[in-house]
Amino acid sequence: MARGLLLPGRDWSAADIPRILAGHLREAPPAPGDLIARPRGDHDLQEGPVEIPDEASAIEAAVLVPIVLRKEGPTMLLTQRSAALRAHSAQIAFPGGRIDAVDGSPLVAALREAQEEIGLAPERVRTVGYLDAYLTGTGYRVTPVVGLVEPPLDLTLNPHEVDEAFETPLAFLLDPANHQRHGREWKGRYRSYYAMPHGDRYIWGATAGMIRNLYERLAG
Repeated sequence: MARGLLLPGRDWSAADIPRILAGHLREAPPAPGDLIARPRGDHDLQEGPVEIPDEASAIEAAVLVPIVLRKEGPTMLLTQRSAALRAHSAQIAFPGGRIDAVDGSPLVAALREAQEEIGLAPERVRTVGYLDAYLTGTGYRVTPVVGLVEPPLDLTLNPHEVDEAFETPLAFLLDPANHQRHGREWKGRYRSYYAMPHGDRYIWGATAGMIRNLYERLAG
């Protein structure tokens, strides 16, 4: 059923989304060290042998993957990080960050960060599951939390963290024809990564990798 619903050119309905997602997402966060639930990452895309980031020493983080249930077609809410940040400045990302000791879970951390970064109240988010963990080359183990948001949105951006919040059609992001493989030199070697350019937005790296993981889980 999911594969048919993901055919390019199909009209997406917000009412379809909960049914599409059901049974394809993780019901619980992927546990660290789970050999079956192997973390994803850009290391999956490298052509030659590459060292996989150490999951045990990675910093635990969580992001919210917000799907906005718009009548004209569901979208994914993304942010452009502040250009003033020291790390990953001006990059497109999901709301999220480190899991603090007081959070206790990726879900709490993702909802807290979304509220702090873009003013999205936790009670506005209906969480529906988790994607696979994502290991970044910068030493983070990210747990993506998928949530549904009913419009209208009433966002208040934190200018110290986010320059802009915007929506991209979910049908575009989940069309594999839009999943490009790009690459660049990083730390002395060529690295490949997913990129999903949309208009003047360059969605790439870990964010694009997590979107690709959502597509792969839905496509079975």
